[in-house]
Amino acid sequence: MNRATETSPPRSLLPISRHRMIGFCVLLALFEWITYVGSDLVMPAMLDVVADLHATPQHVPTALNAYLLGGVAFQWLIGPLADRFGRRPVLLAGVLLFAVSFLITPAITHIQAFNLLRFVQGVGLGFVVVVSYPILQEAFHETDAVRLMALLANIALLSPLLGPLMGGVLLNWLSWRELFISIGGLALLVMVGLWRYLPETIGVRRTDGTMLQPVPLCLRDMAGNYLRLLRQPRFMQGSLALGLLSVPLIAWIGIAPVLMMEHAGWSMMSYGLGQLPIFGGLIIGNLALHQLAGKYALPQLIRYACWPILAGLIGGWLAALGGGGLPTLLVSLSLYAFGMGICNASLYRLTLFADDGAKGSVAAMLGMVSVATIGLGSSLLAHLGAGDSPAAFVSGALLAASLALPLLWRLLKPAPLAMASP
Repeated sequence: MNRATETSPPRSLLPISRHRMIGFCVLLALFEWITYVGSDLVMPAMLDVVADLHATPQHVPTALNAYLLGGVAFQWLIGPLADRFGRRPVLLAGVLLFAVSFLITPAITHIQAFNLLRFVQGVGLGFVVVVSYPILQEAFHETDAVRLMALLANIALLSPLLGPLMGGVLLNWLSWRELFISIGGLALLVMVGLWRYLPETIGVRRTDGTMLQPVPLCLRDMAGNYLRLLRQPRFMQGSLALGLLSVPLIAWIGIAPVLMMEHAGWSMMSYGLGQLPIFGGLIIGNLALHQLAGKYALPQLIRYACWPILAGLIGGWLAALGGGGLPTLLVSLSLYAFGMGICNASLYRLTLFADDGAKGSVAAMLGMVSVATIGLGSSLLAHLGAGDSPAAFVSGALLAASLALPLLWRLLKPAPLAMASP
């Protein structure tokens, strides 16, 4: 591959102008960012919310869990709807639902209604996974799609990096109700932009001569398709591996406040600054992927990424056994995060196209399997005491990542050549 090909700007497979291509990519990134901001920016306001609604602080994690549950609850339906009616109308409906649910939240007066609306708002996460991601995969060639996914991931990572800090600052001038209105208004503006720029990928003749046909909506066919995917070895290997490799990062987000502030006595500011190397590692890994995607095939990129992932976790585990504290753990997790920045988009693309089925349904099952794996793994680590010490956490994190290795070995193993018939 020549250098011009490696560094050339992305070209869409859809018959649209470059101006429109850039517009819809930026707007998809903004919508993904807003769905994460809907959790991270709101968290600093939650104590004000429960006090204003005369509820106990126990509702703070309840509201967060409702938001996350909404993200996975309807992926099974959103995917087939997008395969049948097209990506554009389904995504526009999802953005509108997300915006309206935020705009009406200030009118509620009971915590139960607030938690219900948090669930509805979380459904927006499902539209990102099941509709936005397939649009990018279908609109671009493999290399360009992987690069764009990596860049979008960098934008999304600004939410956990800056969301809590921004929320705390904004609450100096805004009430929690005004904060929800601001997020809803921003989502509404994004919806208007998507209505203007978002192309359709279903039923449209692409520049390579192919056309993705609508898939009839039938509950029996949906169930049969999902069962078939559960029996598809390569798809399940990729989905489970993606979830297992992500467990250390997601578990860290939930356990870090306990380890750093409650046990180690770090301040809120020190806790926030301590996250910068880890999410910075993810961003650097995504930028590295952007440069490497045109030079190496996806399986090779995933193999390369496994080295820093395992080196970081094994190094952290050995250091913890030797008495290393939180600073050593942060360094090791930063190296792990760098590897994940290279691996995540590559493994997602490889898994999504491991099956020839309609990509809305495939993306839905991929999201459900990987998110369920992450949720189960993170909960299990917390239940087993991963928040007790850095050694306990990194031991559980290393175990989760190690379980992904045999799955990746099978997924990346070259398929045997078919024997020619005599």
